[in-house]
Amino acid sequence: MSESTATATATRGATRRAGRTAPAPRRSYLRPLLLAVALLVLLALPLYVEEFWLRTGFAVAGAIVGAIGLNLLVGTTGQLSLAHAFFLAVGAVTYTFVAGESGGIGLADLRGLGWPPLVGMVAGVLLAGLAGLLFSPIAARLRGIYLGVASLALVFIGQHVLNSWTQVTGGFNGRSTPEFSLFGFTFGNTDPDLFVLEVPFREAERLWYLGLALALAAYVFARNLLRSRPGRALETLRDSEVAASVMGVNVQRYKGRVFLVSSMYAGLSGVMYALSIGSIAPESFGLELSVLYLAMIVLGGLGSVGGAALGALFVSALPLVFQRYADALPLVGGAGEGGLAPGEAARYLFGLAIILVVLFQPTGLAGLAARFRRRGRDPGGGPADRSASATSDSTTSVPSDPPAQGSTS
Repeated sequence: MSESTATATATRGATRRAGRTAPAPRRSYLRPLLLAVALLVLLALPLYVEEFWLRTGFAVAGAIVGAIGLNLLVGTTGQLSLAHAFFLAVGAVTYTFVAGESGGIGLADLRGLGWPPLVGMVAGVLLAGLAGLLFSPIAARLRGIYLGVASLALVFIGQHVLNSWTQVTGGFNGRSTPEFSLFGFTFGNTDPDLFVLEVPFREAERLWYLGLALALAAYVFARNLLRSRPGRALETLRDSEVAASVMGVNVQRYKGRVFLVSSMYAGLSGVMYALSIGSIAPESFGLELSVLYLAMIVLGGLGSVGGAALGALFVSALPLVFQRYADALPLVGGAGEGGLAPGEAARYLFGLAIILVVLFQPTGLAGLAARFRRRGRDPGGGPADRSASATSDSTTSVPSDPPAQGSTS
């Protein structure tokens, strides 16, 4: 045995012994405990807060679902899309048509299937996914600004259809959204009358729990998707399509699949959006809505599921809170009172926030939260400690190649 072979064998043996003797890292139970406490607080909120906050929470939950879907497409895969409002419209209109009834006072030309609302929700998600699947061949062949411009055409097409297909959408005036129900339990003010600890659980309380369940399911699914093999393929696709192709990733197929998943998320978000505002109208699904969703994921942090949720919370809740407290905020006033309208003031604020994030915190709110977590775990760690930790992680995570067969000293 040569000297180099003996040295390599001794080094591997020392590494194995060090691995056996090194103490296993302690598992932290703080994060699961905090998540459990947060979940309990969210479950108990309807017992203590006003109806305004519950309705705002359901609107935020719908925005979270849509933002997570768009972040999978833009943040994880790197495909710019401005068509998110179109897919939201597909989900909302499908739900309203499938679950709604024909006719109505002064609206005898409206059509509806009158099927169970759960079927309408599932149909809205599936049809939105189908629309994304039909567009995916175009998306698979374009990238960057070209894909953004191509997807923008869907918004204009959707606006024309919403205004002209009056029997389904109600045209310019829109139509009301049917109440959601699940296996005979109605998410409305009555039917059945429900009291919990002598607190009446009406539409706002029931929709709060519906939104919480759907947003949590969307979050968990997206996290598991990104941790799986397809999720790693999507991240590789974002970094370099050439490298992804060399590594065996079918670029066009994965682009089509992520567009399908993102569109289904948007369809569910559209159904929740329709339930939140109680009606659908063409003006609600214009280009401005797509821009707002882009603002959510940029503020939250591209590629981060939790960041998308934080960005959706900020962008969707801010106008409602401003409207609620318009009389107490400077430079903000109600209708006819002078000053900025609540919606305009909110847009100025999160527009400024986007500029600040891009300049000083490109990773968004998720990156800011991660920075605080690192400081909390290692308040006194210096650069040397961090570099040593990184070296240790890279050493233990990448296995060494076995010696070539038939090698000679």
